[in-house]
Amino acid sequence: MKHKIPLSCFLLLFCINHLSISQEKANDTWWNPEHHPSPTLEGQAWAASVASYYDRLPQQAKQKVRKPVWDLSKHTAGLVIRFRSDAHKIKVRYGLNGSFQMPHMPATGVSGVDLYAKNSDGQWHWLRGNRSFADTTRYVFDHIDPSDQYHELGREYQLYLPLYNSVKWLEIGVPEGASFEPLPVRQEKPIVVYGTSIAQGACASRPGMAWTGILSRKMDRQLINLGFSGNGRLEKAIIDLLAEIDAKIYVLDCLPNLTPTKDMTIEEVERRIIASVKKLKEKRPEVPVLLAEHAGYSDGTLNKERHEIYTKLNEVLRKAYWQLKNAGISGLYVLPRSEMALGMDGYVDGTHPSDLGMQHYATAYERSLRAILHEPAGTISTAIPVTQRREPGMYDWEQRHQALLKINKTSPPKVCIFGNSIINYWGGQPGAPLSNGSDSWKTHFEPLKAGNYGFGWDRLENVLWRIYHDALDGFEAEQVVVMLGTNNLGYNPDSEIITGLRYIVNAIKTRQPNAQIHLIGILPRRDQEERVQQVNLLIAELADLTNVNFADVGISLLNHEGKIDESLFTDGLHPNKEGYQKLAPLIASQLKSVD
Repeated sequence: MKHKIPLSCFLLLFCINHLSISQEKANDTWWNPEHHPSPTLEGQAWAASVASYYDRLPQQAKQKVRKPVWDLSKHTAGLVIRFRSDAHKIKVRYGLNGSFQMPHMPATGVSGVDLYAKNSDGQWHWLRGNRSFADTTRYVFDHIDPSDQYHELGREYQLYLPLYNSVKWLEIGVPEGASFEPLPVRQEKPIVVYGTSIAQGACASRPGMAWTGILSRKMDRQLINLGFSGNGRLEKAIIDLLAEIDAKIYVLDCLPNLTPTKDMTIEEVERRIIASVKKLKEKRPEVPVLLAEHAGYSDGTLNKERHEIYTKLNEVLRKAYWQLKNAGISGLYVLPRSEMALGMDGYVDGTHPSDLGMQHYATAYERSLRAILHEPAGTISTAIPVTQRREPGMYDWEQRHQALLKINKTSPPKVCIFGNSIINYWGGQPGAPLSNGSDSWKTHFEPLKAGNYGFGWDRLENVLWRIYHDALDGFEAEQVVVMLGTNNLGYNPDSEIITGLRYIVNAIKTRQPNAQIHLIGILPRRDQEERVQQVNLLIAELADLTNVNFADVGISLLNHEGKIDESLFTDGLHPNKEGYQKLAPLIASQLKSVD
């Protein structure tokens, strides 16, 4: 039996729908990155010269690249927006130019966005969003716990844009009254990837699962994705554009689009590999180049023709590599197929990776890039480089890092003093919101041209991240002082603290091979004097093993019973003015004076 729905019900449904739309407009605050006064779109190498805001190539490239490449450069693969918010609900709405999905790739990967949150300890978390694809595509990320254990000032977010579609416009909305802070594009040198559909993101289920996105999170570094589906062919026009980018490393992963044909012979593939590397090295001789072998196909073992394709391509890549090495090209590396290890279940259609295959790709690339860039990561927390945001009410951790990078370029220090809040709130530059010992810093450290590399709440893993992200690059220091570990006492056993310090010492030696390194023992703290003493014995042993200096200046802050002298501390951990006055000459005496 059919039931008629009264007209009044239709009117009621219309009013409810209209009301919800009106409430969205009335109760949400919307932000459009295109209208922001400074760049906030990461993954874009030519922000100032694009034809449309979300393009991946500059406007001048239109006359130089083939039309298919230009059209694909309109896809937003690899583009990311970073922001902070304390909202319990985050909305994204945007317009698209192309089809929502493809036969072998879902709409969530082709046309969707993807939101990740980073907590105050630097760990990533993925957020599920409800979505609808239409003239205006909408995502709603709801029921978000907006606060961390350290503060109630919100989280950091990273929004990945569609992999295989063009964004016409985009807005991010939060409830009225919630905070929203767009984050500027990071200034560290990016990883630059030139490749095929696999690099562009086929066939990830969502944008954050493309191997380039996974790798960017693993390395915590901006990545420029110049993957062009079916058109990653090592063409001169694109290589010339790559050479314009001041990259941390170039990755060339184009073999899947260089299958030998009558027009693309094996000899031509070899020529293109050699010409591409020479061009990049001519313009950027100091930037390493990683050549990726063909990862193969899921049926490559049983399909003789397909097996022969990737085998020949990998042979010619290795041949070209050795020709370049024999010609004196340095800083050139190969990522072999065996490292990628996708396996038969790592593909969607025999050619393009599934999410599982993308994970294999990213893992192989991370392993290779960490070795090339001298950024090793361990398996325990003190040896895994991460950011932190535990004290945003006092200072902005990321802004302080960027301020130090600027100082390194404009007035680099001779002495770099790494530490946590004990150093951060001592004195010197960059300035801090408070200073408990500015007089002693000025007297003892300013004449040595010392820079304050202390960050409040830093643990060993956070300092390791800062060193990996250019804190000691681009200048020559004479001395590097490290006083770290107290913030790890409540989270790590003594052995893990020593492991983290070992990673830091090795990272400093790699970047400042001529600098003298000084390990300063952990300062005593209330009710932990005995443990600190035991850890400092291990730090002294580490100093001997790594051939660096060691000083236990903290014993000057103890009383005759071996407990802290409370008159020298503000809270049983941080020295007061008198405490700093005792410490300053003891540390300064370890350093050689600067003329």
